Amino acid sequence: MKKWGKFPGVMIFWGVLMMTGISGGGERIILPSPGLRGEVSVEEAILKRRSVRSFLDDALSLGELSQILFSAQGITEKNQGFRAAPSAGALYPLVIYAVVGKVEELTPGVYRYYPQEHAIEKVLERDRRGELYRAALSQGAIRGAPVSLVFAAIYERTTVKYGERGIRYVHIEIGHAAQNVYLQAEAMGLGTVAIGAFYDEEVARVLSLPPEEAPLYIMPVGKVRK
Repeated sequence: MKKWGKFPGVMIFWGVLMMTGISGGGERIILPSPGLRGEVSVEEAILKRRSVRSFLDDALSLGELSQILFSAQGITEKNQGFRAAPSAGALYPLVIYAVVGKVEELTPGVYRYYPQEHAIEKVLERDRRGELYRAALSQGAIRGAPVSLVFAAIYERTTVKYGERGIRYVHIEIGHAAQNVYLQAEAMGLGTVAIGAFYDEEVARVLSLPPEEAPLYIMPVGKVRK
């Protein structure tokens, strides 16, 4: 079984991190390099993919969070900046936040993902899972999972080129990214569920989203409660 929490250089990196005193709060935290080969085939992941709403009260490793974020929006071709999910015109309107409650080596808070650096930056302190749970019609998966991804979109990145039809392209793109997360979670022995039922304004308030970012999806991720 592949140990997704173990990546070469992780311990060295975190030793440097501790010595420099970097702990988020405006500083970028470089994530462990994502694994590029796994033991579960694409076909098997498709076959076994299910929506999971009940999670163990276990932390994810930093490597697991890294892998999940990479599957959603990671850079797969550095020269042209192509990402893991296709995007109309390669305009990439999606922004991903990790609402962290229990991730090893991270303090609870809200972290924004930066694909170009494969890094995260803490934008809000403390565990916000309870607030996000209430903003999402009290769906227990959000409160129970150690981390939830919140996908937001800056529509103008796409509509500036495609006009009103760009809105459709953004919605298509988020489906691509979400399915990647589903399949990656399955391949890692984790679970997730795509949640679209929530109060937009409340989710934006909980995450202190800038006005140009619209929340579209919430995906809690964790170890599956059997």
